[in-house]
Amino acid sequence: MKKLILLVFFFLSILKASAQQEPHFTQYMSNMSVINPAYATASPSILNLGTLYRYQWAGIKGAPKTITLFAHTPINDKIETGFSLVSDDIGDGVKKQTNLFADFAYVLQLDENQKLSFGVKAGFSTISTNFNGFELNDPRPDLAFESTNETVPNIGIGAYYFTDNYYVGLSVPNILTTEHSGSSNGQINSFGTHRVHGYLTGGYVFDINEAFKLKPAAMAIFVEGAPVSVDLTANVLYNEKFELGAAYRFGDAVSVLMNVNVTPNFRVGYSYDYTTSNLSQFNSGSHEIVLLYNLDLLGKGYNKSPRFF
Repeated sequence: MKKLILLVFFFLSILKASAQQEPHFTQYMSNMSVINPAYATASPSILNLGTLYRYQWAGIKGAPKTITLFAHTPINDKIETGFSLVSDDIGDGVKKQTNLFADFAYVLQLDENQKLSFGVKAGFSTISTNFNGFELNDPRPDLAFESTNETVPNIGIGAYYFTDNYYVGLSVPNILTTEHSGSSNGQINSFGTHRVHGYLTGGYVFDINEAFKLKPAAMAIFVEGAPVSVDLTANVLYNEKFELGAAYRFGDAVSVLMNVNVTPNFRVGYSYDYTTSNLSQFNSGSHEIVLLYNLDLLGKGYNKSPRFF
């Protein structure tokens, strides 16, 4: 009964709150294309491919499940292009949202080691809700429980400053504020507003010795009408192959992260979040798996120095 009550409350808060949140990622540093169109690697003839799967709040019926896909590659020393996709499912089909964007980044070479890129996303979002299986005690219509299916356009912008050992990014992946609608007695009514999200990210690589490197990172998310969400992460990289770390999301979760460079071009990562908010009594934590692959388009071999971001 507690799980059912929590699920209904959760749907109501998502569909009717004015400060609706995008999916959150613990391994955001490996999922940067999704949140910042300016993300660039400046690795000639290399196609960067990635996917991330997040199962949030395991143990809650209908808990959110998110999958992302991305690909990007330099066209020349100044232009990188690609695409990003985010598919979010809440309630096992009750609410689904899919964002599909084409990404474009223009890279400026500031000096031998420093680059600054500017990016834009353009695409669309599809949002659908299906409450056909719900049994409501109140016979009066409630727009929060009206089934919908709509597609809306959107754009995003970003900036990304980076070197071989640190980066700072600022982005708004969905600029357009959208009104989600429902129908009642033939009338279309707005019942939820998707607010603009701003992302500030940064990371650094410290050389401890020849074998170990320390990789701190941070992300802050800004949404009108909601508290600022802040993630702090620290990973230790061993021999440029194995990485282990911890993260803290203020007021929400503590996490452990690990990833392995299976080959020079293929990396596998996993993270587990332990919930510290009042939702902790209802779930057993959140899980993320990420796969990253660098495809050498010209077959010349990946002889660049290792990328840390």
